[in-house]
Amino acid sequence: MTKTTAKTPPWTIAKPTALLVLANGTIIEGYGCGAEGIAEAEICFNTAITGYQEILTDPSYAGQIVTFTFPHIGNIGANDEDTETLNADAKTGVVGAVFKADITDPSNYRSSNHLDSWLKSRNIIALCGIDTRALTSLIRESGLANAVIAHAKDGVFDIPALKARAEKWHGLEGLDLAKEVTTSSPSTWEETSWEWDEGYGSRTKDAFHVVAMDFGIKRNILRLLADLGCKVTIVPASTSAEDVLALNPDGIFLSNGPGDPAATGKYSVAAIKGLLSTDIPIFCICLGHQMLALALGAKTLKMHQGHHGANHPVKDYTTGKVEIVSMNHGFAVDGKSLPEGVEETHVSLFDGTNCGLALTGRPVFSVQHHPEASPGPQDSHYLFTRFVNLMRTRKGEEALAER
Repeated sequence: MTKTTAKTPPWTIAKPTALLVLANGTIIEGYGCGAEGIAEAEICFNTAITGYQEILTDPSYAGQIVTFTFPHIGNIGANDEDTETLNADAKTGVVGAVFKADITDPSNYRSSNHLDSWLKSRNIIALCGIDTRALTSLIRESGLANAVIAHAKDGVFDIPALKARAEKWHGLEGLDLAKEVTTSSPSTWEETSWEWDEGYGSRTKDAFHVVAMDFGIKRNILRLLADLGCKVTIVPASTSAEDVLALNPDGIFLSNGPGDPAATGKYSVAAIKGLLSTDIPIFCICLGHQMLALALGAKTLKMHQGHHGANHPVKDYTTGKVEIVSMNHGFAVDGKSLPEGVEETHVSLFDGTNCGLALTGRPVFSVQHHPEASPGPQDSHYLFTRFVNLMRTRKGEEALAER
């Protein structure tokens, strides 16, 4: 469906109904799908070949357009079970998506909806029919770009206005998006992991009470905690240390989330410092990892192209093992800025960036990647057992084998 000539770039088509306009003036034409409309966002690429519904509903992607490098997106349709937002109906996550091939009719027994209809229901603007390899190469060379995605069935676009919007959009640096995706009030979580032919279950044990600060938390994080007998109370991102401690937790969890950690840290770092003054075990993922680092005096930085995919190798220095993990972040902790008493525990084998830390002699640790994800491997699920073991140790109980 792509029309290419010697004088036109590989993403030019005969009659576009959707456009991707980058801040540098590049215009990429495609066929529209999903919702109609216009949105500004940062564009990135994701290298995963499965899990597109989880990606599209991950709150960490708020303020972003995702380009899928895998060409066939939509073949298994969509369902009511694979949504990652805390509120299944909440339209938080990506604002746009870019596919190479047209969305086909679903062919999977779990499908309950066509992806195109599902995208419309969540107000996600999408386009297909472009050379996603060329776009990915552009992002790799030039870095994460501000862009505007537009979809109009009649194919009528005000291109100068779209260019102006792309140029003027402020980008993710300095932007606190956690406040846009966090829960509005405390709640509890009971659902456990999905089982073949059984679906999701309910927690039967009540061994530990974990308070989770929600900066954009994913459902499967909560399920894995529930699997290990944790009663989880979810609280808003702006909750104070005093209010968290008033819930008498056995452990504290700082979640993933979107945006610039330095911006969210303006109100969350003080609370985290207060939590660090106790002996309560603390486990942090993604944005939570970055804000823990800020609370400890380290720095964060914006990455050139970020890490977005399900095939990233990370080395755990505490075990000497290499794990294949899922990642989704455009900011990272500056490993060189870690203060004394803070140990670097994990590192990316792609580029050497920091992917984990721990406090020496303290029950506090964090990782940059997503150990709750299951991109095939479940290499990092042991981290949840590690967290539970810290709570068991604090209670004087015998540790579980990490697995």
